[in-house]
Amino acid sequence: MKIADIVRITDGKLICGDDVGEKEISHAFSSDLLSDVLTINRVGILLITGVANLQTIRTAEMAEVACILISRNKKASKEMIELAKDNGLIIIESPGSMFGNSGKLYQHGLQPLY
Repeated sequence: MKIADIVRITDGKLICGDDVGEKEISHAFSSDLLSDVLTINRVGILLITGVANLQTIRTAEMAEVACILISRNKKASKEMIELAKDNGLIIIESPGSMFGNSGKLYQHGLQPLY
């Protein structure tokens, strides 16, 4: 699924990431427990979370996540955006819940990690 499709399906807003409309994501993982994110064994996934802090970016970098979808209308801070840019991460903000966003993306073909 293209990043542009993820933005559209989740009523999201692309916050960080340049020229990513054609970038493909095949799998997603939803979690607010960042220690669970560190168990991911696949590179380049979408992380769907409601945790909006610097630790989210650091964890995503260590787990080699490609894109973070911040749910529940939470906002990325300026520091988060700068750190994401430095690490080549994409950030999308969405007003939807983690459950709702996960379901919508699954219905449109995005595969779960587990």
